[in-house]
Amino acid sequence: MKRPEDERLPFGQLLVYGTQHILTMYGGLIAPPLIVGAAAGLSAPDIGLLITAGIFISGLATLLQSLGLGPFGARLPIVQGISFASVSTMVSIASRDGVRPVFGAILVAGVIGVILSSFFAHLVRLFPPVVTGTIITVIGISLLPVSFDWALGGVGAKGYGDPGNIALAGLTLLVILVISRLFQGFVSRLSILIGMIAGTLVAIPWGKADFGAVGHGPVVSLPPVFGLGTPVFDAGAIVAMTIVVLVIMTETMADIIAIGQIVETPVDHRRVANGLRADMLSTTVAPVFGAFPASAFAQNVGLVAITGIKSRFAVAAGGGVLVLLGLVPLFGRVVAAIPAPVLGGAGIVLFGSVAASGIRTLSRVEYADNLNLVVVAVSLGMGMVPIARPHFWDKFPSGVGVVLDSGISAAAVTAVLLNLFFNRWRALLKAKPSVFAAAPDERGTPLPEA
Repeated sequence: MKRPEDERLPFGQLLVYGTQHILTMYGGLIAPPLIVGAAAGLSAPDIGLLITAGIFISGLATLLQSLGLGPFGARLPIVQGISFASVSTMVSIASRDGVRPVFGAILVAGVIGVILSSFFAHLVRLFPPVVTGTIITVIGISLLPVSFDWALGGVGAKGYGDPGNIALAGLTLLVILVISRLFQGFVSRLSILIGMIAGTLVAIPWGKADFGAVGHGPVVSLPPVFGLGTPVFDAGAIVAMTIVVLVIMTETMADIIAIGQIVETPVDHRRVANGLRADMLSTTVAPVFGAFPASAFAQNVGLVAITGIKSRFAVAAGGGVLVLLGLVPLFGRVVAAIPAPVLGGAGIVLFGSVAASGIRTLSRVEYADNLNLVVVAVSLGMGMVPIARPHFWDKFPSGVGVVLDSGISAAAVTAVLLNLFFNRWRALLKAKPSVFAAAPDERGTPLPEA
């Protein structure tokens, strides 16, 4: 039986759908190199090297994850990019000692991640629908603030919060909604891309898009090996980055499970292990070219849910586009010129759809005569802490902060532990439910099973 993700589309459609994936994630892809490079005090050309290397590695990682090579790659429509989860740790290292200890820590932590992938994948049985639905919901909610910042113009940008930025984001969102409502099939599935193009075209005469820097810099350039110096191996940095890698693996596993549910294809521990190995191999190779840890991009999970394009070959085409962007900085500069408010308008749809997918999964969970309601409630609360109060864990040891400062990993850890405590630890299972258990529906019948 042919799997949904193995559908082969005409080359033109693959290229268009793949490009749509890249436009969706491009803003999030270039943000970590910008932030870490600035913290390390790098010059503009060196920060440009970080960005180019990140694009190049993300393309190779996406190809490996979607197409697969032996035991590496989940062979699912998953886009890989530079992880946000590692930014705060990298900034703390880079601001003190520069980027070379960051690269050394990533190399060692990536190797550790590859070794742990098989063991980590066996934890997939700990992720029933009550857990995965909660995590997917938090993934979407945690990404929405990013789209809001984009809609305001991008953090640190001149004119941040200007009503014109919000209007441009609203216009982009409106175009996406109108295209989705009025058209069907191929055109409807391109609603995100069409909305972003329309928003950018409107932004040009409005003075909110600047393509002046597109012609500056080399047209073709291969990311140099150790172009920013050879790695330095610092024990403290390695420990901190290893903790980050475990967080990244948790988030990637959640994304693999989420995309499996959206595509409606089986995801077992072997497939998760293959995906994690690809994730960690890409992370290990990244510092060789001057890039940072790679992970699955949750916003592209939302794009798969919206468009209904389940083919992994469409994502692979996007990976190929990323590789070209990494080799031809001119293309990268064009895409980077897309105004942040345009990305914000598209992000509201994309990230909101991820949360909606999680809610859909939670709607199929059985809540009668058990404590699943508590599992969802507390896990959502823990996942919201770093979103609503970003400095909540600042006074705690750094290891605690690394895990719990990510709403996704905080929700994942909480949901897994509570599910074990309430649903798997048989010594505590009681015949009569707690007062927090949801009652049957009005007809006295239980809710649909997961």
